[in-house]
Amino acid sequence: MSDSDTSNSMPERKRGSGVKVVYDLLRDEILDLVLPPGSPIDEVQLAERFKMSRTPIREALVRLAGEGLIDTLPNRSTMVANINFLNLHTFFDALVLMYRVTTRLAAQHHRPEDLEVIRARQAEFAAAVRAQDALAMIATNAAFHSAIAEAGRNPYFTGLFNRLLDEGRRILRLYYQSYDDRLPQRFVDEHEEMIAVIAARDAEAADRLARAHAEQIVAQIQKLFARTGRLDLAL
Repeated sequence: MSDSDTSNSMPERKRGSGVKVVYDLLRDEILDLVLPPGSPIDEVQLAERFKMSRTPIREALVRLAGEGLIDTLPNRSTMVANINFLNLHTFFDALVLMYRVTTRLAAQHHRPEDLEVIRARQAEFAAAVRAQDALAMIATNAAFHSAIAEAGRNPYFTGLFNRLLDEGRRILRLYYQSYDDRLPQRFVDEHEEMIAVIAARDAEAADRLARAHAEQIVAQIQKLFARTGRLDLAL
């Protein structure tokens, strides 16, 4: 490649990289509630923060808007999107189903090496719970259930489940806050029980435990909203 080719290609890579940096960081901050729902988004401030022109900032915001994470108001101001509590029951329906089907399939189709990965992710989750690190708990919990989904050998279910776990990060952050980021030991124990039935290839028990595990999350969030008066969700 000639020097002219290199110089011509570098700006394009920098532009793409800049958009990704802004997108990834803002997305994490929105999903982790560092930027709460309703927070204003200012392109000028972001450009100053990232030391970039407003073009990559706008491109990143377009991507975030496409995912429903930010809204542009009629007056052209931009804000972090509110959580759609009214339709949250449809999210939970899908989430509970994915917990069940992926755990059942893991019991049926796992390989020995899958159990090693699942147990490693469980050890990371248990460590995060002991450390009372909410963001680490969310990440390691997702990695644990994603490893179970991978063991089920259905990439369509795995992809959908990963998407639901990712989209649910704001809800899970509220969920962990309801425990003051001190999750009871029973959540770690429930994971261990799920590993045991997967290892035993007991598909029915895997389905039953996964359903109970998922539905207690829904029940806790229901109590949280009922207590705060924001919304009473039905299971």
